[in-house]
Amino acid sequence: MKFTLRQLRIFLAVARYRTISRAAETLHMSQSAASEALLNLEQAYGVHLFERVGNRLQLSAVGHTVRREAENLLRQAEALDTMLQRHTELGHIRVAASFTIGNHLATRYMAGYLERYPDAEIALDVASSPEVAEKVLNYDVDIGMVEGEIQHRELELVPWREDELVVFCSVHHPLARKRTLSTADIKRAPWILREPDSGARHTFDRALAGLLPEIDIYMELRHNEAIKNAVESGLGIGCLSEIVLRKNFASGDLVPLRLPRRDMRRTFYFALPKSGQPSDAVRYWMQTCRDTDAQTA
Repeated sequence: MKFTLRQLRIFLAVARYRTISRAAETLHMSQSAASEALLNLEQAYGVHLFERVGNRLQLSAVGHTVRREAENLLRQAEALDTMLQRHTELGHIRVAASFTIGNHLATRYMAGYLERYPDAEIALDVASSPEVAEKVLNYDVDIGMVEGEIQHRELELVPWREDELVVFCSVHHPLARKRTLSTADIKRAPWILREPDSGARHTFDRALAGLLPEIDIYMELRHNEAIKNAVESGLGIGCLSEIVLRKNFASGDLVPLRLPRRDMRRTFYFALPKSGQPSDAVRYWMQTCRDTDAQTA
């Protein structure tokens, strides 16, 4: 591309006022600078955009065609410039959330966020906690939402809300009648759990650290729904967030099991890069999440 937007603005101003001096004055530049820019534009394409008629400049045949296209192009460029300058006002935001948060919580917050930014585009990417952290560190997203602590010197974790894992089984499982698991039950039962690097699995491993070598981990699945379906089919017992299981407990499809003296609590975090300051959109997303949780508590 041999022309610049500056040259097109000068060309259109000359076309309007028909003198370079008046065009330069309206553009707050010297007459010589305007003349040079116009000459460079003509020489770049080997065309004459104006013809001199007395003391005035008149558009040539080519000039008339160029004027229509230049006006359209500048309107589009100005619209793009306005959009870019207003991007923080629009509230566009890219969010990455771990599976439990992305599938069961994040969509709740969108309505409140859009009340503030009705024209915003919200891109939600659901992945494992390590994958979310990587997206944040690579600036692929504006904010991450993860289910546990992830240690990285360039990652800032902001505590957001508390959560608790619950052990559960099928309503037809023998342990459903018992409701409280003994140490022997824990060791004997086949477990269907999340993959080792997930936030839920880290909490489970911490809570049952002393028994892990003796636990029968029958399946490791990446998605919460797959685990629920496997447990409901009677393949074993599982352990997931209470948020994921709430509706199943209410309908009676699955049954919660108690583990005395096992701490299954954990914290959800916002994940941000340590360098730089969060945008207004990111700060409002965080506040919307907290406000929505407070209203539904």
